[in-house]
Amino acid sequence: MKILVTGGAGFIGSAVVRHLINDIQATVLVVDSLTYAGNLESLAAVSQSPRYHFIQADICDAAAMKRAFTEFQPDAVMHLAAESHVDRSIDGPAAFIETNIVGTYTLLEAARAYWSSLSSEKKSAFRFHHISTDEVYGDLHGTDDLFVETTPYAPSSPYSASKASSDHLVRAWHRTYGLPVIITNCSNNYGPYHFPEKLIPLVILNALAGKPLPVYGEGLQIRDWLYVEDHARALYKVVSEGVVGETYNIGGHNERKNIEVVKTICTILDELIADKPNGITHFAELITHVTDRPGHDMRYAIDAGKIARELGWKPQETFETGIRKTVEWYLNNSEWWQRVQSGAYVGERLGLNK
Repeated sequence: MKILVTGGAGFIGSAVVRHLINDIQATVLVVDSLTYAGNLESLAAVSQSPRYHFIQADICDAAAMKRAFTEFQPDAVMHLAAESHVDRSIDGPAAFIETNIVGTYTLLEAARAYWSSLSSEKKSAFRFHHISTDEVYGDLHGTDDLFVETTPYAPSSPYSASKASSDHLVRAWHRTYGLPVIITNCSNNYGPYHFPEKLIPLVILNALAGKPLPVYGEGLQIRDWLYVEDHARALYKVVSEGVVGETYNIGGHNERKNIEVVKTICTILDELIADKPNGITHFAELITHVTDRPGHDMRYAIDAGKIARELGWKPQETFETGIRKTVEWYLNNSEWWQRVQSGAYVGERLGLNK
């Protein structure tokens, strides 16, 4: 199977590419514009495979997208390229509108033109898999409510609104043009190679440096945490076995308050690190409550029953096993995150189109 993966140098995208190359034996073309969050060092483990190909290109560049389809001739697209950090979307929403909405439109048009040119057999087998977020559904207020595939959209941030817009575009291209699409909406991912601005890697790395561990408000916001390698396995299940036109919610069955996540990381670090920074006895002493972000949703939680029933996928990791693996990965891979923090990883980008 030949799969074009947009955003394949990002956190989730690189996990998908590693899974496709190592476990599925697929041939992969990574298309990534290499913004700050795109890191080719996250793909180092598969970059020497003859089935791995990379081009640096923006999904908003229609000519580049047309060229990628024409030259690679994919059997499927897995569209992960997106601006995804809520705080950044509040400070500068324009990039989110451009990449998540205009970029998705541009990619859909390139995919539609390519798909229209295929033989009837290849046309029926082609898939456009759009990877989205549970944040499009907005906020859950009840303690027992769960997001299902038919939950009405009610996005709260510029980020989630832009992703909701892209979801609607994908559905419209299916309804209007017949493009064979599938959509997935996932809960919060965590795991190896996560960019350090996100909660879990930020807490780990701040703790190691003896810096404050910032928690929005009282830290009572609840998220359903999904280990990124479980997500990668789910995404391949969907693109290879999912029903055209359907949406599948992917969750980890691991609801935790943010403050609980932070304290769990502190407990694991207490166990693993004897010499603690700045004379502290326990890492939890570094927890610092900061002013909450505007429009912060209080609770997200996914009902992942549909993908379990119809495709047989369930997460392999519990939060306890996944968060321990994550902490240990950051402790054992300091070169990767130090190069991200210093910006040195940017220098590795030249001359790597393959």
